[in-house]
Amino acid sequence: MTNSLDPETPVLPDAAVQVRVRLRLQTAESILMGPGRADVLQGVSQTGSIAEAGRRMGMSYQRVWSLVKAMNEDFVEPLVTKQRGGAAGGGAALTPTGERVLAAYRKAERAAHKAAARPLLELRELLR
Repeated sequence: MTNSLDPETPVLPDAAVQVRVRLRLQTAESILMGPGRADVLQGVSQTGSIAEAGRRMGMSYQRVWSLVKAMNEDFVEPLVTKQRGGAAGGGAALTPTGERVLAAYRKAERAAHKAAARPLLELRELLR
């Protein structure tokens, strides 16, 4: 069985049991990349706006901007560029490195979900 939102993501057939595989790249002090940060990158990519990405995620502009700023500092090149407002308005976009980071993270997520599906089904069979 697959997830209707992402056909490559397996889900368990029993809706009462929710299973998530969450990947994080982190140091002892901080998360460098995880599901929330990937969602921020995807939101910026889809909307062209840090503010709109935040609205869609239910996050303040300040929170989203702090995540973008941290990611830009953590990687060898910035992941997001922004342009200040003006007559033409502002905006934001993923850099080529940002696109690569997002694609690699999503690929790792799909691989982890696929690898975990069978063992998680085994665990489910052992639940009360």
